[in-house]
Amino acid sequence: MVLNIILWILFGALAGWIASMIMGTNAQQGAIGNIVVGIIGAVIGGWIVGIFGASVSGFNLGSLLVAILGAIILLFIIRLFTGRGVHHNV
Repeated sequence: MVLNIILWILFGALAGWIASMIMGTNAQQGAIGNIVVGIIGAVIGGWIVGIFGASVSGFNLGSLLVAILGAIILLFIIRLFTGRGVHHNV
């Protein structure tokens, strides 16, 4: 039970970190932010994949890709509402 929770946190951290690198927000988030984004992103990604009739489970490449996709979508939505991550050349 405890090991599973630790694995899910690490899995979320990995997905959040990869998504933050893709979206250019890694320097702003930190480790805790990556974990939160990755875990919430996994939920969002799983929901989106479920809409299309697919399902993912376990620790595998497919689950990681779905979590990364969800995390990217989450970071995009956050950027829309906060304006964070938008770089202006002055």
